[in-house]
Amino acid sequence: MATHTRAKQAHLTVDEFCTELGIARSTFYDWRAAKKTPPVIKLPNGQLRIRRSAYEAWLAGLEEVA
Repeated sequence: MATHTRAKQAHLTVDEFCTELGIARSTFYDWRAAKKTPPVIKLPNGQLRIRRSAYEAWLAGLEEVA
C-alpha cells in the first residue's frame, strides 16, 4: 500500500494540476494544445498524468527575475 501512495504522489492528475495553479480544466487543455504545459503521460484509459518533477521543473522555468 505504501508503494501505491508514493506512486500517487509522484504524478498529478489534470484536476490536481489545475487546482495547484488555480486554473480551469479548459485552460489546461488550451495550454496543452499550444504546447505550454509540462509533458503528460497518457494512460491506456485515456487519462493524463503529469510527473511532479516535470511540473516543478516547468514551474521553475516560468520564474522571472525581478
